[in-house]
Amino acid sequence: MENNITVVGLDVHKDNVVGAVLPPGAENVKDIFTIENTPKALVKTVKRLGERRPVTFVYEAGPCGYDVHRQLTQLGLKCVVIAPGKIPVKTGDRVKTDRRDAEKLARLWRAGELTEVRIPTIQEESCRDLVRVREDALEDRLRAQHRLSKFLLRQGRIFREARAWGAVHEAWLKAQKFEPYELQETFDAYVRGKQEAYERLRSLTIQVEGLADQEPYRKLVKHLRCLKGIDTLSALTLAVEGRDLRRFGSARNFMGYSGLGICENSSGGKIRRGGITKTGNAHLRRILVESAWSYRHGKSTGLALQQRREGCPLGILKIARRAQERLSHKFSKMIRRNKPAQKTAVAVARELAGFVWAIAQETAATETA
Repeated sequence: MENNITVVGLDVHKDNVVGAVLPPGAENVKDIFTIENTPKALVKTVKRLGERRPVTFVYEAGPCGYDVHRQLTQLGLKCVVIAPGKIPVKTGDRVKTDRRDAEKLARLWRAGELTEVRIPTIQEESCRDLVRVREDALEDRLRAQHRLSKFLLRQGRIFREARAWGAVHEAWLKAQKFEPYELQETFDAYVRGKQEAYERLRSLTIQVEGLADQEPYRKLVKHLRCLKGIDTLSALTLAVEGRDLRRFGSARNFMGYSGLGICENSSGGKIRRGGITKTGNAHLRRILVESAWSYRHGKSTGLALQQRREGCPLGILKIARRAQERLSHKFSKMIRRNKPAQKTAVAVARELAGFVWAIAQETAATETA
């Protein structure tokens, strides 16, 4: 693959970038360089490599994001970003350095052994980050609740009158008084932390729900909400994390991207299959598994789901009803066979991913019709 051009493998870090230059037709890297991870240093290096054009730069996706890719493409150069979970690893290779990583990327890209990831646009990435920061706020609220409840437990204050964190519980919290003074200050600090977490989550939820009503997510979110267990927030998460589900050639590919593919180790005529791979988008997988639990309630269609389905195309409704019938049956069947509920939910989530993909394809078809 690309045997007639120069391939430059990059190992990108916060402070520096290590590069390995593989000339056309060569089997071994001829040049290794280390530069600062700044636009100025990157431009200078690109000019130095200009005599070796055409050049393809390769680096793996990581915490530094896609800034290097965007800088190189703006300079008119080809740059590809690799899925780190799909980079081949030699058995017994226990040496890992920045230089070796850069060399490995250059050689494997030329050999065609690497999987390129789709780079999100700045708009897509900003929408995804807004949804993820709301998820972080949800975790912060849970932590604030736990800190307060554990403090009260240490003081022997146990609430048993109704469900925790409801209106009755809030009134009970306001009535709590402590001695000495330092204990009261501690309690007040925990209560303020909880209230701040609630307010932050409420504000972000409003913003995310507003995003769901905007293009290009409005129609897909409306259609995904026809599925049982998926409402506005979960539908938008599927949309922003999937980033144009039409790019997946099949439902199986989308399942794999979600980390819901099945592990297999078959050899010598023996077939051995295990759990899910978990090598994919964890945000998608979490939403799908959470939604899958809704199918344990059977094939019933509540009023809220009926309202969500109003005004949707017949093709979308057909897929949603087929999903509800099939997944409810699968959930109950596995439970009757004494399968653990957690494994059952994951199995249902895998098939739910296929119906999500089908709805995305149907939505695209209605847009182009």
